[in-house]
Amino acid sequence: MAPRVFLIRHGETEWSLNGRHTGITDLQLTENGEKRIKATGKALVGNDRLIAPKKIVHVYVSPRQRAQRTLELLEIGCRERLPWTEKRKTESEEPIRTEAKVEVTEAVREWDYGDYEGLTSKTIREQRAERGEGAWDIWKDGCPGGESPEDVIKRLDALIAEIREKFHGPCLNDGEEKGDVLIVAHGHILRAFAMRWVGRPLTETALILEAGGVGTLSYEHKSIEEPAIILGGGFVVE
Repeated sequence: MAPRVFLIRHGETEWSLNGRHTGITDLQLTENGEKRIKATGKALVGNDRLIAPKKIVHVYVSPRQRAQRTLELLEIGCRERLPWTEKRKTESEEPIRTEAKVEVTEAVREWDYGDYEGLTSKTIREQRAERGEGAWDIWKDGCPGGESPEDVIKRLDALIAEIREKFHGPCLNDGEEKGDVLIVAHGHILRAFAMRWVGRPLTETALILEAGGVGTLSYEHKSIEEPAIILGGGFVVE
């Protein structure tokens, strides 16, 4: 099996629930959001399941607490303590299942919404209409006072190149079974990551990733030159 990237959007927050754009604002998960992430972990994380901890070699997580809490609740079983915690859980609380390092990085923080932080798409369009501005499409226009699509592409392309050079390339070349990467982050940035993974412009984005959702990326024919989005994958059977 070719190495994969699992894209995990953080669980539900009050702002994701009502459609407000949440970039730098640091919100907690709702109670329902926590419950749903726990259920996702139980269903999808395990060495006989979709996300096999023993095959994960690296985890990238956003600096925002909603993403970090989501990773905690998935319980992938890292040997080291998570960077934002004082100590690791005991093995009786969470058995060690992976040697993967967890890296907190700005590379996977949410799109910087600038002036549109905290606003819904409906409000943004109403305000633009009042100012006599045209229709708004984040994938084409970006956000005033925040990031442009070009800004986002630059940081995501650099991350994709790093993943392929450091983790996936060696895995494919050596025939290793371990090589999966986990990214725990946010809706817009993960949808953009998927498009850049397959080399497509952001203006072609037609992907949805709900709060708490999981997406999978990999390669066709085990070739690093053929990146692909996996529409559905089989579970591992030992």
